[in-house]
Amino acid sequence: MGATTIRVVLDTNVLVSALRSRNGASFALVSALPDPRFRICLSVTLYAEWQADLTRPEHLPPGADARAAIGFTRYLVSIAHLQDVHFLWRPFLRDPNDDMVLECAVASGANTIVTHNVRDFARAASLGVKAKTPGQFLKTLKEK
Repeated sequence: MGATTIRVVLDTNVLVSALRSRNGASFALVSALPDPRFRICLSVTLYAEWQADLTRPEHLPPGADARAAIGFTRYLVSIAHLQDVHFLWRPFLRDPNDDMVLECAVASGANTIVTHNVRDFARAASLGVKAKTPGQFLKTLKEK
């Protein structure tokens, strides 16, 4: 990882959006992986959520099955910075699933969470973590 590589945590909703549609910023962002400008950070609990949510039938793209989603999450693990989380900030945000995303970001030194629910992460700024939509994060990458 280079000195200018940004560490980010991807909220599960970004991955669901990327799988459901080839249009939009979520798909563009995930399709860019691996990208030398940024590296995704991942904890065991966040990985478990990714796998549970992405294998739900309503989240699978047409014609795909749970095995394809598991393969996708395993690929993401293979390129991610795997982070142990030795402390919990809970409850810090309104949703405990959001807390797990924030904990991964803080523990890994990621200063960005990419999510479609930016407002849900408003308090994260007090810990030095900014929430951005996939489109906002892609704009950040273009400015680099």
